[in-house]
Amino acid sequence: MPNSSPVDQVSQRQNIGVIGLGAMGRGMAASLRRAGYQVHVCDVRLDAAQAFAADGGVACASPAELAEHCEVLVSVVVNAAQTEAVLFGAGGAAAALRPGSLFIMCSTVDPNWSVALEARLAEQGVLYLDAPISGGAAKAASGQMTMMTAGSAAAYAKAGGALDAMAAKVYKLGDRAGNGSKVKIINQLLAGVHIAAAAEAMALGLREGVDAKAIYEVITNSAGNSWMFENRMAHVLSADYTPLSAVDIFVKDLGLVLDTARASKFPLPLSATAHQMFMQASSAGHGREDDSAVIKIFPGITLPGASS
Repeated sequence: MPNSSPVDQVSQRQNIGVIGLGAMGRGMAASLRRAGYQVHVCDVRLDAAQAFAADGGVACASPAELAEHCEVLVSVVVNAAQTEAVLFGAGGAAAALRPGSLFIMCSTVDPNWSVALEARLAEQGVLYLDAPISGGAAKAASGQMTMMTAGSAAAYAKAGGALDAMAAKVYKLGDRAGNGSKVKIINQLLAGVHIAAAAEAMALGLREGVDAKAIYEVITNSAGNSWMFENRMAHVLSADYTPLSAVDIFVKDLGLVLDTARASKFPLPLSATAHQMFMQASSAGHGREDDSAVIKIFPGITLPGASS
């Protein structure tokens, strides 16, 4: 009798659940499906779950229903409050998770909150991985994103090959929750400051009368370039502020950065300035636009695609 394929072995071994089918979650669920897992999905938008399931998978109406079928749950929601709702709210997964199950938390949160969540789940025998993610929607869809993880050996063993199915780089940063979220916050410090600096540079060039495409071409081929300049200023050039990552995400994430530093009285002057820039953009009505819309706070400039 021929041996079963790796995909068949995965399918027979494990169902896996993904909660949250936004820009990152849908791609992660698709990566798991390609790897041969039987993927159960849940989203507040039932149509999003049904659309995913139409191509293979199972749509569930609630996190609790998903937990009834899966011993590994991947949560890809926006923040700690949404994670709390996924686990402990109406129809939450926690009550349905069996002892020995694993909850993989991929949101950007306060590291202390993540530590506390690990302890809460341990009380009912549920394993936990602190596993924030980075890389954007395209890398999530291709299974090429980065995961910053921390958790027990038992949690990693329960995850099996799921982490590698979702990410090209899986960093193991400790044997208990906390360090995954700490490293993600450091990443968000840099990402937020780089976006704010990129917007400031492009705004100055526009104010001085330099063509936006010329600025972009020169900087992306010079030492001042950054991944964020190259990626986000392309959004500005195309006047496309569709939110792959919104202004309000950096209001939240840089807020977490500053809260973490404040607890140990550690100064972060660049982070504080960038946070104020995103706050200003949000208060001006751009909170749900792409984070590159932080450039809209600068006066006296005409952005590409704007009427004169």
